[in-house]
Amino acid sequence: MPKVHVKKGDTVLVIRGKDAGKKGKVLSVLPEKQRVIVEKVNIVKRHSRPTRQLPQGGIVEKEAPIHASNVMLVCGKCHRPTRVGRRFLEDGTKVRFCKKCGEVL
Repeated sequence: MPKVHVKKGDTVLVIRGKDAGKKGKVLSVLPEKQRVIVEKVNIVKRHSRPTRQLPQGGIVEKEAPIHASNVMLVCGKCHRPTRVGRRFLEDGTKVRFCKKCGEVL
């Protein structure tokens, strides 16, 4: 299964597409399709039938997945979009770090 450089809960910046420049939190990651769902990004309208949860039916707006290559992780310390590096700590745990400031993510 291919790896994705972001995880659920990360803050990302969209760098390509109609929502370029928007920041949001990753709601879910779909590694088999290399896509992510980002909060308030790539909003699509879904026409739904009446159900018990939505008795009147109608048009529902929701986030659609975007390709993982179109987002960059935003560092929590320097607040800039950055590439993700991986390294091992002294105790042997593998961590991600910011390539710009070196901070562990």
